[in-house]
Amino acid sequence: MARHNVAATVESMVAPLVDSMGLELVDVEFVKEASSHYLRVFIDKPGGVTLDDCQAVSGKLDVLLDEKDPIPYYYMLEVSSPGIERPLKKLKDFERFRGHMVNITTYVPIEGNKKFTGLLADAGSQGVTLEVNGSGLMIPMEQVASAKLAVEF
Repeated sequence: MARHNVAATVESMVAPLVDSMGLELVDVEFVKEASSHYLRVFIDKPGGVTLDDCQAVSGKLDVLLDEKDPIPYYYMLEVSSPGIERPLKKLKDFERFRGHMVNITTYVPIEGNKKFTGLLADAGSQGVTLEVNGSGLMIPMEQVASAKLAVEF
């Protein structure tokens, strides 16, 4: 099973569990680093997650994954917060972080660039609007390859 398929399969299993615990499932990654596989589950809630939240999800998820056995490899399970450079994947993520600085990478160049950092001014099903150097830039949602909160110093 391809790594992307593993992540999608696990995400569909994990989302109801995390939701039932009053948490938000931000992302699921299944990656190979050196000779080891890692299943990384990122969770959040208003005010941020605690170590206890991560441990609770990890314990319940461990039981669920052992029961369903969707991963044909030995792997390490990691449950954590999304961190300060939280990925923005869903429309509600973009709406929630309106007014924050973000980094966006596009699939194809827009105005000669594929990487943008700016203030997330607006978000909708058609795309996101960034304020970049005082100008508004509309990026169609289907052109967003990746987006995450920018670290401000």
